[in-house]
Amino acid sequence: MLIIDSKDCENIDKALKKYKKKFEKAKVLVQLRERQSYTKPSVKRRGEVLKAVYKQQVASGKFEL
Repeated sequence: MLIIDSKDCENIDKALKKYKKKFEKAKVLVQLRERQSYTKPSVKRRGEVLKAVYKQQVASGKFEL
């Protein structure tokens, strides 16, 4: 549950903006998407390793973005 403390004089647009930022930081949508389908731990690990290898190759200059 996200709670936004708003003052009486605060604009509703400003309060909405605060809510959206808190919503993104809480990563609610990311969690919901992850729960839609099950991914095996080995597949997750493989993806993390491939991502790390790619980052190292970019950092070393083998790939250009």
